[in-house]
Amino acid sequence: MSKLIISFSLFAIVIACAGKEPNKYVTGPDGEAIFKKYCVLCHGVDGKLGLNGSKDLSISKVTEAERIVQITKGKNTMTPFEGILSPQEIKAVAAYSMTLTKK
Repeated sequence: MSKLIISFSLFAIVIACAGKEPNKYVTGPDGEAIFKKYCVLCHGVDGKLGLNGSKDLSISKVTEAERIVQITKGKNTMTPFEGILSPQEIKAVAAYSMTLTKK
């Protein structure tokens, strides 16, 4: 009987210690961190700074899709970030910038 208990215990320990499944929910780039690194100098932390001709993001009517294009290609005095940021990072920072717009 004790051999059965020991065998079952060892089996349970092996199963419990087996490799865990990797995280299926991999998060993408952190849009806020990217914004703080590249955008705050002109737009400010809250999107209202407006230096160097940058627009006040808190009152902007520009859609997220339009922001992706502007961040990628640049506009007026804004630096194009194509080649600096990945497409995923550009989407993340555009999505974050939308949170600065007053509804």
